[in-house]
Amino acid sequence: MDPIITLDHVSMCFRMDVNHTTNLKEWFVRRMKGEQKYEDFYALRDLSLKIERGEVLGIVGRNGSGKSTMLKVVSGIYKPTSGKAVAAGRVAPMLELGSGFDDELSGRENIFLNGAILGFTEKFLQEKYEEIVDFSELGDFINMPIKTYSSGMLMRLAFSVATMIEPEILILDEILAVGDASFHIKSFNRMMELMQGGTTVLFVSHSLEKVREICHRVLWLDHGRMIDIGATEDICDAYEASVLEGNT
Repeated sequence: MDPIITLDHVSMCFRMDVNHTTNLKEWFVRRMKGEQKYEDFYALRDLSLKIERGEVLGIVGRNGSGKSTMLKVVSGIYKPTSGKAVAAGRVAPMLELGSGFDDELSGRENIFLNGAILGFTEKFLQEKYEEIVDFSELGDFINMPIKTYSSGMLMRLAFSVATMIEPEILILDEILAVGDASFHIKSFNRMMELMQGGTTVLFVSHSLEKVREICHRVLWLDHGRMIDIGATEDICDAYEASVLEGNT
């Protein structure tokens, strides 16, 4: 069976403003004088791996190691600077909290907006609407603008939309760290249901306990490079030891 996600020598480079220009006028003046300088920053370097359908891949690494960038490449948010990234399935990315939502719209309106962004028809979303609202536990708040929501409420809405539409690929970047304990349990159980149904999951978390609990394999990134990939316990043990030693 072909892998559902393939990264083939993927690199992601950003041009960083060395001058730390703070406004357009300053940038224009520096540009005209030839003083505006940039340097390349590689968030990912020559990353290659294949992820099978139904696999749960944990991704660990220190802050700035390239974890979130990799998820955005898989989601199609970033186009790689070089190499090729293929996700052969419907992707539901849960990255920055509230991404894909409009603050001025209500929770109800954002369900249809976010669902449309993910490629679903209005008819399908109408059929799923009550299920999404019930799972989110937002009640009458569903008709309020989401700019009035707490971070926990936003997480409930985002998670409910992403998981009630039964994605083929679910991408989670620390979002479950937000909110109350009871919804953590509920959302974790929902994620387990999806996994048992064959959903492929990319899971970024600083909680090695959660990574050990649910992941089939683990990818260890550092400074945009793959340090190792393999069995969950082996990689988690090696990464944990590295953190304790203060090394890579």
